[in-house]
Amino acid sequence: MKMPPKSVYEKAGGMMYFPRMVSKIRLYASGELRPDFHQNLGKGADGWCIGFLRVNYEELRNRVLAGGTDEEILQWCFEKGRSLSEIDLMVWNSFISKLGWKDLATPRLEKYKQESGLAERKDIMTMPEFFEVDEGRKA
Repeated sequence: MKMPPKSVYEKAGGMMYFPRMVSKIRLYASGELRPDFHQNLGKGADGWCIGFLRVNYEELRNRVLAGGTDEEILQWCFEKGRSLSEIDLMVWNSFISKLGWKDLATPRLEKYKQESGLAERKDIMTMPEFFEVDEGRKA
């Protein structure tokens, strides 16, 4: 059965979204990732996340597939790229939790809502909120 990745809201080392990106890598490698996620692996929010951490996506993918917990892999990112302070985590988490709300991702959010039959859902104002509904974690 094809599955969606973990929630944007899950954290590793205090960092939102990172477990989602790592779960997409794992699910894709095992053939279990929903096909609608395939084309954006390493792009979009994945790309912003690796850019924020200053790591290469292919190197991260290889590290994830070598095994380890999300926290261990995030620690590898800190060693390979850069460490994050509490302020860095606050900035990243604020950015990713509001993605799609009056920003560069708003047109994509509206497109996704339209395609999914959720265009009338005014309560879905961010990409994370859309993912929660689209992936069945929230009604």
